[in-house]
Amino acid sequence: MGMLKEFKDFAMRGNVVDMAVGIMIGGAFGGIVNSLINDIVMPVVSIFGKADFSNLYVPLSDKITEGATLQAARAQGPVLAYGNFITIVINFIILAFAIFMMVKAMNRLKKEEAAAPPPAPPEDVVLLREIRDALKSR
Repeated sequence: MGMLKEFKDFAMRGNVVDMAVGIMIGGAFGGIVNSLINDIVMPVVSIFGKADFSNLYVPLSDKITEGATLQAARAQGPVLAYGNFITIVINFIILAFAIFMMVKAMNRLKKEEAAAPPPAPPEDVVLLREIRDALKSR
């Protein structure tokens, strides 16, 4: 029974729960970024040229048929498949930029909260301060 209690205490610690929430939100955010790339960025890139990077490769064997898809080329021999790497780099850059913008917005909100002027003291406090100052000046 003691081990079960220790596990419960460990699992319910604040930073473990926060990490789990962060991982779940990160997974959902990854889906948003994938949709952004596949549904918005890649169609725009296709206007300027080839949008499907997944079939980009360099054949490392003479046996590979020219113009074959990546899957067919892999079946024929070794290939240096760099297209998926390009896609992952694009995903990373977009994700890193999105996270940068989120952190920048959060920092701006924190600065605005910190820079808010303190509220004015109530009238009775102001009146009591005036009385105190008048008594000191006698």
